[in-house]
Amino acid sequence: MRIVDVVCSAGKTGFYFDDQRAIKSGAGHDGFAYVGEPVTEGFNSIRQAGESISVQLILEDGQVAYGDCAAVQYSGAGGRDPLFLAKDFIPVIEKEIAPKLIGRELDNFKSLAEEFDSMLIDGKRMHTAIRYGITQSLLDAVAKTRKVTMAEVIQKDYNTGLEITKRPIFTQSGDNRYENADKMIIKSADVLPHALINHVETKLGNNGELLLEYVGWLRDRIIHLRDSEDYAPILHIDVYGTIGAAFGCDTTRMADYLATLVEAAKPFKLRIEGPMDVEDRDKQIESLAALTAEVDARNMGIELVADEWCNTYDDIKAFADAKAGHVVQIKTPDLGGVNNIADAILYCNKVGIGSYSGGTCNETNRSAEVTTNIAMACGALQVLAKPGMGVDEGFMIVFNEMSRVEALVNRRK
Repeated sequence: MRIVDVVCSAGKTGFYFDDQRAIKSGAGHDGFAYVGEPVTEGFNSIRQAGESISVQLILEDGQVAYGDCAAVQYSGAGGRDPLFLAKDFIPVIEKEIAPKLIGRELDNFKSLAEEFDSMLIDGKRMHTAIRYGITQSLLDAVAKTRKVTMAEVIQKDYNTGLEITKRPIFTQSGDNRYENADKMIIKSADVLPHALINHVETKLGNNGELLLEYVGWLRDRIIHLRDSEDYAPILHIDVYGTIGAAFGCDTTRMADYLATLVEAAKPFKLRIEGPMDVEDRDKQIESLAALTAEVDARNMGIELVADEWCNTYDDIKAFADAKAGHVVQIKTPDLGGVNNIADAILYCNKVGIGSYSGGTCNETNRSAEVTTNIAMACGALQVLAKPGMGVDEGFMIVFNEMSRVEALVNRRK
């Protein structure tokens, strides 16, 4: 089966592009918008609608395979590629990439994805969002050629040796951490609530008291609302480095505080994402590895999740090799080609560290479906409910895709 044409269309994502530099500089809120002028190149306002590009591959039998180019919420920040606007990048795809896709045989996803993920244009790699979407469409095209699910393509081309099964779904609340937690419990989410603890004084507490109170509330709320005692979700809270900020990145003091959270969460298991941010990758690895060793030595039963400074495939390997955390977040759009997601999950499996197939609220339904297939085939520890901030659409998209894929795979057994 060959590709006979490429059709691009502009789309919207499930969230927004935010100018992180302007927000960190003190931009205030005006309702859901921000007040002030943007400072990052490409932005026309501090918060603006997220954009995507669907790359549709027309196959010689008339089938259409597609994937969505999408970038993270804080596009253009932290060394990432520039703001991803459809009008700027559709011409690039049509002129530079489409001619290289047309006529290609769809025999093996892994080799095709690696070729296009590493492709240079004028001596430079393509924008991560383009690599993300192009490789999604190639995975779908190979699946349509073989008449199987995308998960089965990954299972075969990467020789995973793993059964394709549903993975636990992690739901994120945004700032609405109380009402959205209720929604998560009612829907029996496997892992919850993210909680967005990104400010010491107002969300963590100068001595951690606000988060401690929230964890106790969350534990009681689950027990109150759950339908059965069998429902025991993992509590996964992203603290954006605030614990390190509050306790001076002192490993002993941080571990002491984490022990109080573990007690407050019982009988539920606790994961803490991004406990510190020391603003340097190597120092972050060193600091997180030390905290991981400390909580393990105390046999606390908590899991730490690497996030800050863990962005690329090489970063993921570095954190995993150093045992910096028990779980590594794989930020799917930041890796470029989705082939890197498979490589990252399988590498984490190999070295015995958990893989959280994450991403961003600023993705699309299609990118969520494709990356869910990869996570299922590679045995990810958990999968982010995306796109959007909350538990409604993203949870539905990922849960339903898992159910469809598992049912089709089981039908062929």
